[in-house]
Amino acid sequence: MGLHFKRAAIIGVGLIGGSLALVLRQKGMASEIVGIGRGLKNLETAKRLGVIDSFTTDPAEGVKGADLVVAAVPVLKIAEAIGNAAKGLEPGCIVTDAGSVKGAVIEGVAPLVPEGVHFVPGHPIAGTEHSGVEAAFPGLFLDRKCILTPTPRTDMAALEKVRGMWEEAGSTVVVMDATVHDMIFAAVSHLPHMIAYTLVNAVADMDGTGADVIRYSAGGFKDFTRIASSSPEMWSDICAMNREEILKAIDGFAGRLSRLRTLIEKGDQRGLRAEFERAKGIRDSLVKVPGAGEEGR
Repeated sequence: MGLHFKRAAIIGVGLIGGSLALVLRQKGMASEIVGIGRGLKNLETAKRLGVIDSFTTDPAEGVKGADLVVAAVPVLKIAEAIGNAAKGLEPGCIVTDAGSVKGAVIEGVAPLVPEGVHFVPGHPIAGTEHSGVEAAFPGLFLDRKCILTPTPRTDMAALEKVRGMWEEAGSTVVVMDATVHDMIFAAVSHLPHMIAYTLVNAVADMDGTGADVIRYSAGGFKDFTRIASSSPEMWSDICAMNREEILKAIDGFAGRLSRLRTLIEKGDQRGLRAEFERAKGIRDSLVKVPGAGEEGR
């Protein structure tokens, strides 16, 4: 028999947690799946849809007997969720998460994990602009990347089990240092969300001219700003958790935008073409890379 957990507990049965639960079920990787959360309606929906077998709002009760616990809650709530579950965690259990910030999560979670319980920090790079268990589907992680950022205390056997789980879900697993992870994702995931939210608000502000600007937004604007439909709670949490790296990314972007403004102001067509051609070349090569794509959560 391949990778198998007798009891998997999913804390936060939304898009990510629900989709992973469906993978665990579809691939036969878990005999029982327990959903843990605060919202009864969402948990009841998850059970009705067959995503989980049972549910509870008591984290410590929900993780009893579990050999796998996945914290798929907003990143600012991960440490709190694992802390609330801690007294129910049993030796040998593997605890992992799905947060798109790793340094602050490790700092918050590591002291809360009981002796004999193995913490494997993780970040599946997958998602849509939709949330909630009704948006979950087992193919969410297919042909995506999943980053694992083990600490010096991480058990290697537990790391390999979590790696195997994500590979079964269809993801390519990459192991890296948490600080490197947070720098990379501030640039390629967190910054784009900041830009999308800001662009929507900036264009909406132009409606003050009486031109009803936003009404004329066509495909390009809608495609570019799609991620501004993502959860405001989640992204405000991410800003709090990866503050320094996001600020560096914003400063770098502001510098590039200022350069572009100068080229336009000077009427430097050659400079503009060079700027645009460089970006086009990088973008064209990016879309050819398997697994490149959806923002992480």
